[in-house]
Amino acid sequence: MKRENVNAGNAPQPRGGYSQAVRLENFERLVFVSGQVPLDAEDKLPDGFEAQARQVWRNIDAQLMAAGMSKADIVKVTVFLADRSHTMANRAARAEYLGALAPAMSVVIAGIFDTSWLLEVEVIAAQ
Repeated sequence: MKRENVNAGNAPQPRGGYSQAVRLENFERLVFVSGQVPLDAEDKLPDGFEAQARQVWRNIDAQLMAAGMSKADIVKVTVFLADRSHTMANRAARAEYLGALAPAMSVVIAGIFDTSWLLEVEVIAAQ
């Protein structure tokens, strides 16, 4: 698969860990991971935003592995935050998981299904 991050020179540049677009050619698999919430396999909810964010990314990792993929295959991320005050902590948690990978990204401040969940994250991955 050929993957290219695209950031048009005549549009705003990304401000931290993402690309404005990701172009794919010759991919064989496309996986859509539903919004992952901060519950573990035993339905336990960690305390605090950072712990919840780490759990969400562990859940994404588990779904990708079950589909025969890894975080390196992520091309699009959509993050739903319960509160704007979590923006910087979200960016740090995302960077901890994704490292230098810069997928296309959207962050939405939204009411989340369960008010004890501070975020939900969905991804699209391709190989």
